[in-house]
Amino acid sequence: MTPEPRLLDRPRLPSTPPPLDWMTLADAFEVACLVRCTPAPAVTRPGPTPPPDRGVVEFNREDAALRMRQLLARLDVPVEHEVVTGGLRRRYELHRLHVPADRRTGYTVLRETGWRQGRRELLGPAVGSSTPRAAWRTRLAAAAWRSALMAGGRHVRRHILGIRLADRELAAVLVRSASLLEVSALLRPGAGCLVVSVADGPDRLRILERAALSPARLPTGA
Repeated sequence: MTPEPRLLDRPRLPSTPPPLDWMTLADAFEVACLVRCTPAPAVTRPGPTPPPDRGVVEFNREDAALRMRQLLARLDVPVEHEVVTGGLRRRYELHRLHVPADRRTGYTVLRETGWRQGRRELLGPAVGSSTPRAAWRTRLAAAAWRSALMAGGRHVRRHILGIRLADRELAAVLVRSASLLEVSALLRPGAGCLVVSVADGPDRLRILERAALSPARLPTGA
């Protein structure tokens, strides 16, 4: 009889990825927020609908695509940037980013680890947080709002600055992030979405100021 494999001989299940350092976390979390602001790319080929391919992300704003490229470059994740022009009477540009298939698994693990760890930092209790940790939590909060302002659906009215989202977890993160930035945010249902908003005036100006970023530039040789 063939002896039963010993426990140590059996293949181990994949372990939980180790925590990211703060610098890597800030970039990976912002990438995750950008992706969560966007719908999955449309499928045009016939047949059963496959699961969303998050190795491909589409933005309708150039600044969001350039920011994503900048972040992925810092995380050492290669990406291809394709610009598609559409429309008849009203022309528009769609910016499509592709992560190569052979790097997609690593990119997905990094993005999801960044989201889980960043979400836990923002939504978890802040009791006993050190000054450096509190500063990084504020940086994560600013990154969440920066992503939403770039890639989310703007819902601007005379009395509010709002963001339309389909992702409930990201909506909760934005509400908590606004609090960390010393701004009150409201969450309410919209037409087929959720709307996170802050009041016009000092609250709106503070969010825009804290989320502001120098324009991303194309990498050399792009």
